[in-house]
Amino acid sequence: MMMDDQRVGDLPPGFSFDPTDEELVLYYLKSKIAANLPFNIPHLHFSSSDPSQLNGKALWSKNQWYFFSQVKENNNRATGRGYWKELNMNEPIILKNCGEKEKVIGIKKYFVYYITSNIHEQVQTNWIMEEFHLKRENEKLLEWVVCRVHESKNNSEGLTCDDNDEIELSALDEVFLSLDDDQEQEEISFPY
Repeated sequence: MMMDDQRVGDLPPGFSFDPTDEELVLYYLKSKIAANLPFNIPHLHFSSSDPSQLNGKALWSKNQWYFFSQVKENNNRATGRGYWKELNMNEPIILKNCGEKEKVIGIKKYFVYYITSNIHEQVQTNWIMEEFHLKRENEKLLEWVVCRVHESKNNSEGLTCDDNDEIELSALDEVFLSLDDDQEQEEISFPY
């Protein structure tokens, strides 16, 4: 069953659920932890669904699925048919315009989904998960996270992972990184 954006609530036509990273951490995750969430993002266990089974279980909008989960540090994110492998690309979530300096409010971790048919065969998929954590002052055994899952159109986005945990760059990233900053830039003029 394919779900429409109406799953995100009673939004007027033309509106969709498309929160920024900062909004996911400050508004949704912080509200979930305080048990004061005015928006219906479901709670799922990683083991309950493979990414292709999120329809009808997670909040869907703009080809992305959102859900809350509880995780432990270094927790196994296994599902019925595979597992989520961390890409070791932690990104700080920064609140800009917070007085005189920027403030780190959380962390975004990236995962890629692998299907396992047996112990020796693992197949990387195009499913990507971004897992958002609040900045913690003390270590907890169990913490709430909010997850955003989507399927990339192809494997050229650069979010690939091999046994050495190295990140593979996309062709466009390699071209960009090969540009020499010291090269003379030609001015582009437009006819008036």
